[in-house]
Amino acid sequence: MCGIFAYLNYNVTRERRYILEVLFNGLRRLEYRGYDSAGISIDSSDSDSDSPPLVFRQEGNIESLVKSVYQDVAATDLNLEESFSVHAGISHTRWATHGEPAPRNSHPQSSDAGNEFLVVHNGVITNYEVLKETLLRHGFTFESETDTEVIPKLAKFVFDKANEEGDQSVTFSQVVLEVIRHLEGAYALIFKSRHYPNELIACKRGSPLLLGVKDLEEEASAESSFSDAKFPSSNGQPKELFLSSDANALVEHTKKVLVIEDGEVVHIKDGGVSIYKFDQAKNNHGGTLSRPASVQRALSILEMEVEQINKGKYEHYMQKEIHEQPESLTTTMRGRLIRGGSCKAKTVLLGGLKDHLKTIRRSRRILFIGCGTSYNAALAARSILEELSGIPGTMEIASDLVDRQGPIYREDTAVFVSQSRETADTLLALEYALENGALCVGITNTVGSAIARHTHCGVHINAGCEIGVASTKAYTSQIVVMAMLALAIGGDTLSNQARREAIIDGLFDLPSKVKEVLKLDEEMKDLAKLLIAEQSLLVFGRGYNYATALKGALKVKEVALMHSEGILAGEMKHGPLALVDENLPIVVIATRDACFSKQQSVIQQLHARKGRLIVMCTEGDAASVSVGGSCRVIEVPQVADCLQPVINVVPLQLLAYHLTVLRGYNVDQPRNLAKSVTTQ
Repeated sequence: MCGIFAYLNYNVTRERRYILEVLFNGLRRLEYRGYDSAGISIDSSDSDSDSPPLVFRQEGNIESLVKSVYQDVAATDLNLEESFSVHAGISHTRWATHGEPAPRNSHPQSSDAGNEFLVVHNGVITNYEVLKETLLRHGFTFESETDTEVIPKLAKFVFDKANEEGDQSVTFSQVVLEVIRHLEGAYALIFKSRHYPNELIACKRGSPLLLGVKDLEEEASAESSFSDAKFPSSNGQPKELFLSSDANALVEHTKKVLVIEDGEVVHIKDGGVSIYKFDQAKNNHGGTLSRPASVQRALSILEMEVEQINKGKYEHYMQKEIHEQPESLTTTMRGRLIRGGSCKAKTVLLGGLKDHLKTIRRSRRILFIGCGTSYNAALAARSILEELSGIPGTMEIASDLVDRQGPIYREDTAVFVSQSRETADTLLALEYALENGALCVGITNTVGSAIARHTHCGVHINAGCEIGVASTKAYTSQIVVMAMLALAIGGDTLSNQARREAIIDGLFDLPSKVKEVLKLDEEMKDLAKLLIAEQSLLVFGRGYNYATALKGALKVKEVALMHSEGILAGEMKHGPLALVDENLPIVVIATRDACFSKQQSVIQQLHARKGRLIVMCTEGDAASVSVGGSCRVIEVPQVADCLQPVINVVPLQLLAYHLTVLRGYNVDQPRNLAKSVTTQ
């Protein structure tokens, strides 16, 4: 939720128009994180340091902001050609938590009418009401309903108090360090101030934030470290620095990045970067403003190309990502599957787990912990893990586990699954599991993400950048990774060798099978036309495909804004059957597996009650599932039963996509949802 982006040019001349476009494009790359309102702040003049920064805020998407900014510029005769050799601009795209989408609630939030301190924020400040009461008593007035507004006002309070006490040399970093000492909750913050022109300060706790560095002289190497006096030093070399919630907004500018850690405060000044480590527990004291010692950090190189964040030939990101699945699955499995000749064993190598496999095999149970899509992916893989490992698998929704403080033991292995890699509830559950001594395994799509850094071991799904809010290719790659996890854990038993080898063969064939099922695109578009006016949809699945029913219904719900419900077919007679009539469309997943005959019985019972059936079956099985030819049938290729959910979910992804487009909704930016849920 929420995207923050900042751009600072140092000793490289840029016109105001160029600076605006860099900020706008950064927000466009982050719009999947929130799109109900947006805002930016730039300097009013290069020659007058006392002039307050300009702030533009607008309800709606990024293009609404762009339009309003250029209208305001035209109305005020602001010179877009004015050049700046040094300039710091900040911007924000919002997903509302506190306060409705409106300009007054958009970011940057300001300290006062003169914009002495400005802040953009991703996260939630949990103690903002207490801070607000204190600031009100000191004469501050509030314009917004946000939790964020207390932050710039607190910065002004700290700054004014220091000057009243005669400390005219208080630094920007000292002010910010004193501010965050009072903040509770999760946040990523960027501060801009008219008192500290051409400086920016960024800090984070629990929300993602990256620093990108583009040295225009190409003198700084990727292995250089940051410190108070070192790289990037104040050596006068022209450079551009970027701060972003996500690498998507950085890759078109630079691949040299620093993943800012929790508790770090990054101060950009005079082309240099200072990093301070702030320990909340050690700094909850009063007294004079202090500054911890600076720390050194190393830059890393983004493994991402600009092409990955472009739509290419597709109209929407969701459409592109659905059709990328043959390639994303191939990348997920590359280097991890070994299939030699007849004399060589077929096996799986997961380098991130090799030192921990023995511990996992001795586990009393394996807990899968996730939210939304990731929970469904884990559910799809639980059965094969139990079968191959003999270890009980339990499912936990991350927020529920933390709410009830469910028991976790040292003998447990906890597998944390996250496609958005910074999910707040999942991170809280991870912290809880670590406190209880469980071995924690991460399954995520991003190297260097919070889950990847804080788990004991893990596997990256390598699905590539996913921008569409409704997850598609990350979901199928998660299932494949967890199937490989099951193979790795059960790899030391001879009794299931034939089964394991059949699954490995199926994994090798999976990309081509997905490519085959994508040919159903037009058929699913035709089906969507028949369902365009419907108000509800039921999806029945069981066994491996209960998760497919949940996921398919979730896609329709998320993007097409149509009520849909995934139902365990074995529970049909315990309530859901009451909903069946000749009008309600019902999808039944009945591909060939151990539950096939049971699903045939479900189809018969639904048909007997005049159910309006859409049946997904294995190629060649249409006659076996269509009672009297009355069902609409979707035929899909057959693969190993534990991999069938990867195949079966694709037609449902296509259905959700086409339903959304035909109903006139924004498929990449569904109502009220954002890609990365970094608040509870």
